Amino acid sequence: MRRACGIGACVALLAAMAACGRREKEADKAADRAPLVTIGADQSVSPVPAWQAPRVEVTAANAGALRKRAEAALKAGQLYGGTDPAAAAIPLFLALKQHAPDDARIARGLREAQLALVDEGREALAAIDEDPEELRHAHEVAAVARFLAPGDARVEAFLDRLDRADEAARANRLGELALNEARLGEKGEANGAIAYFREALRERPGDTRAQQGLAAAESALIRRAEKAADADDYDSAAYWLDAAAGVRPGFATVDDARERIAMQRVMRVNGLRDAGITELATPTAAGLRRARERLAQLLRIAAPGDPSVVELRTRIEIAAHYGLFRPGQAFTDALSNGGRGPQMVVVPHGAFRMGAPESEVGAGAEERPVRNIRFERGFAISRTEVTVGEFRRFVAATRHRARSTRRGYSTIYDARSGNFVRAGNVDWHDDYGGRPAADNMPVLHISAGDAAKYAQWLSAQTGQRYRLPSEAEFEYVLRAGGQTRYPWGDGAPPIKAGNFTGGIDISPSGRRWTNAFVGYGDRSWGPALAGSYQPNRWGVHDIAGNVSEWVEDCWHGNFRRAPRDGRPWVNPGCRTQVIRGGSWASSPAHTRSAWRQGTDVNNTSARIGFRVVRDI
Repeated sequence: MRRACGIGACVALLAAMAACGRREKEADKAADRAPLVTIGADQSVSPVPAWQAPRVEVTAANAGALRKRAEAALKAGQLYGGTDPAAAAIPLFLALKQHAPDDARIARGLREAQLALVDEGREALAAIDEDPEELRHAHEVAAVARFLAPGDARVEAFLDRLDRADEAARANRLGELALNEARLGEKGEANGAIAYFREALRERPGDTRAQQGLAAAESALIRRAEKAADADDYDSAAYWLDAAAGVRPGFATVDDARERIAMQRVMRVNGLRDAGITELATPTAAGLRRARERLAQLLRIAAPGDPSVVELRTRIEIAAHYGLFRPGQAFTDALSNGGRGPQMVVVPHGAFRMGAPESEVGAGAEERPVRNIRFERGFAISRTEVTVGEFRRFVAATRHRARSTRRGYSTIYDARSGNFVRAGNVDWHDDYGGRPAADNMPVLHISAGDAAKYAQWLSAQTGQRYRLPSEAEFEYVLRAGGQTRYPWGDGAPPIKAGNFTGGIDISPSGRRWTNAFVGYGDRSWGPALAGSYQPNRWGVHDIAGNVSEWVEDCWHGNFRRAPRDGRPWVNPGCRTQVIRGGSWASSPAHTRSAWRQGTDVNNTSARIGFRVVRDI
């Protein structure tokens, strides 16, 4: 059966927009429950009673005048109502037809009034979007049409459109109520606002009220996405944006919101990255902790693979292990009295196995047991041995008198006998044969105490901690990531690898080594200029050759109780200290990676120099 009348008057758009504004202002208090649209107390169309034609008395005397009046009312569009309904066209024509049923002119006028009535009803339905009160107007027309021509096809078509308009109004009202209660129906729920507004559009395509309702639902979902983004919950923001994108496909609103939130995310990510980097400007423990907190925040909000995450994580790792430096970085420190200190290179943090295994040829018990050493933080080591010129600057600044200077002799190489002999008037100024040394030669004839004094002076001059390397640090740098018998592998050295005893080396007097690397030659007899040969993979020169070097550890006959964190193994008042690394005159067995030897702390020699380490 046909529905008698429609329900659901439309809510004014301005009221809806004002309510939306109120909701946004109160979002911090009750964002998910605040009303989006204000619903009036009475949303239904007041019932329109069945229409009855007003009584008009027609007589033979007034019939002509009434017909003229009916035609004039029809022409004026006064069909059924007004201040005097009895003067409207339809009541007049109905009364005239009853008086003269066969009058063709009256029948034609009544038909024209019926057609005009249906047109008026259609126009009222078309005007609902601009004026919701037109729905009541359409119902008034429908009441007249039902009385006038209940079986007419045009009337039936109009009444069907009116029914659909009523259903759309009902669905819109339910949709607005759902909006008030934040029941958006983003998951397709039948009782959600989105479903109701779509129902209204199915009943009445193009319904402005329903389209505005969908726009309001879309805005509510976008607002949820924005709130989630404000809370750094970008996964939820993406969920709400995806839901919003399905409300009104083809509109740019959601795409614009995606761009805004994406930009907000980028700015937030970049801000956290920059804040973390700022914390690392002075890499204290507190600064590192705060930078890691920024990284944790960044990981929660950044997209997978975001380069800002990689950058901050890398910087934190570098700061944790290297302070303000980077592995492999070369630098010098300024000296307070002018000039620069020795060139240093940053050694990567890591771990290695220190010592020689039982199976290694030439190894002794003093190199065992093999143990794992780990450096949690990198350090810097001088790229070459300390040179004569660098030591000269120290002596000039401090008036330090080296051990060999004070006692008046040292051990040199005697070219005539091919032996190492004690010689007078030899000290750090001199080379391996007792002659004046060039400033870029490794300084020789230095005791362990002289080397330590030089490191202390560098510390005072630079404000940084310089010292002799520990034995573990020295072997770690010498191996440079390898675990082989020699730093370069297990056989003879590669060409230009360093200053070692080579089988084809010849002294100025024509001597050859009796225990040397077969087939190797480096064209040097005695120490070479610092940095003459290729550096190892960490950028350090001559740590496995040229001259043996003092380290900070006291001598112990094995590693059984040695520290495992790379610290020097020092005993108060020890008189025997360790030297590491082969020299220009060392046998192949003494050039091995694990080789170590103890010697008196006051020993000075043409084969022993030193280099320094700096904490970073």
